[in-house]
Amino acid sequence: MKTIYSQTATLLISMLMGLPAVAVENGQSAPEFDLAGRMGNVKLSDYKGKTVYLDFWASWCGPCKQSFPWMNEMHARYGGKGLRIVAVNVDQKTDEAKAFLRDNAAAFDVAFDQSGKTPRSYAVKGMPTSILIGPDGKVLSVHSGFRDENRGELERQIKLALNLKDH
Repeated sequence: MKTIYSQTATLLISMLMGLPAVAVENGQSAPEFDLAGRMGNVKLSDYKGKTVYLDFWASWCGPCKQSFPWMNEMHARYGGKGLRIVAVNVDQKTDEAKAFLRDNAAAFDVAFDQSGKTPRSYAVKGMPTSILIGPDGKVLSVHSGFRDENRGELERQIKLALNLKDH
């Protein structure tokens, strides 16, 4: 009986907060988005047929500062093999995001979601959160946080999604 009450309470809290009750899961279609970007609108549908590493970040996020050089490296290494990196900023003030970008170069697509609608649709709970999306638009993996020891596993997942063999 206690479990039913806790599940009901979790569902009710999620509904009140405007969050999905369940995070996106492997195999689900990735929710569409259409956001303002540095070079025009950024839409998930524009990446159909490509493997997408979708990263949610914020200017105040320490681990995000570590993830940007790694994402630049992944973009350089696998961009020509079908990988697209899309980093969605969740700051309410784009000036803070732009200041972050002045200090942390991004060779990949960057979009801005001041309203927080996109991270809510993906049930993002922490920064950074990354979602690897296959060419068919289905979620392949979800990862929260960024630490040096995660780099190898994240790259392995990217290579697997791109059907690349280890060298």
